[in-house]
Amino acid sequence: MKLILTQEVTGLGAPGDVVEVAGGYGRNYLMPRGLAMRWTRGGEKQIELIKRARAAREIRSLDDAKEAAGRLSGLKVRLRTRAGQSGRLFGSVGPADIAEAVRAAGGPALDKRRIEVGNPIKTLGSHQVRVRLHPEVSATVDVEVIGA
Repeated sequence: MKLILTQEVTGLGAPGDVVEVAGGYGRNYLMPRGLAMRWTRGGEKQIELIKRARAAREIRSLDDAKEAAGRLSGLKVRLRTRAGQSGRLFGSVGPADIAEAVRAAGGPALDKRRIEVGNPIKTLGSHQVRVRLHPEVSATVDVEVIGA
């Protein structure tokens, strides 16, 4: 099945890429989640729009990505949220919350889709999340979740 990616999919490609995947993977996973759309001749025109939008959001070069990774590595990110007495959160901390906390702490503006949270953050304490800044550069951010 030939698809056009609309979002970045780890291990598959970036927005605007035309990929060939198994039919079930495309129909049951990528397309329902809005990560891809069916390739058509009319869709070819949309590839340019997707790539132009990606270029506007994307960190421009490898040097910029390395500089942003350096800024992220020295950053202390604290996220204040409500929690119960046992230290368990009411809800969880997601990529959008982390992107906002990084920006508030003086870090670079991050796209929430580039933040990879391994296991959902549902407890107070220190957690590490991975940020893909560039296809060749990723950074690890220490996020400290404290009770409100």
